[in-house]
Amino acid sequence: MDFGKLFSKVVKAVKDNIETTAKPTTTTSQPRQNTSYSNPTLEPERKKTPAEWESYFSEILATEFPQYVVRQHVAVTDVAGFANDEFQLYTTRPRQSYKAEWGQPYTFVLEQMGSIKGVVMLGKGHSHDSNVKYLIARMYAKKMGIPYINFYTQMPNERDYVIGRIRKFLNQ
Repeated sequence: MDFGKLFSKVVKAVKDNIETTAKPTTTTSQPRQNTSYSNPTLEPERKKTPAEWESYFSEILATEFPQYVVRQHVAVTDVAGFANDEFQLYTTRPRQSYKAEWGQPYTFVLEQMGSIKGVVMLGKGHSHDSNVKYLIARMYAKKMGIPYINFYTQMPNERDYVIGRIRKFLNQ
């Protein structure tokens, strides 16, 4: 087969392909299905305020963990004392001095027989993973061997998830 014949066959195939794809196709129009996972008859989920989140967690702790005394907004100094330690929060400042009084108050402290068994922190976004106040609070909980449990308030935090996670951290 010479090059001219091969070239003409390729050109004819391309023309045929263009003609078949350019023809309008007759399809029946079907309504689009709603692919969202929410129920359109329900009103959209409203974001909770910080007070509503605290109330929600407070109710869960009171009903699901009745063996603990729950205190709210506990200063780090109430747990660790007025400590002035040096520890590494940031790699650029390995010997920075941090005071317990600078730490973010623990949202909830779980106590049993006068002993602290765990702390629960609520924070908006991932900022409380990098905010120095939260880092100081977490570091002092770690130094004292107290389980530190944090929850992001922009997440759904469904009841079963919260209960399961707290039980895991408290080794129940």
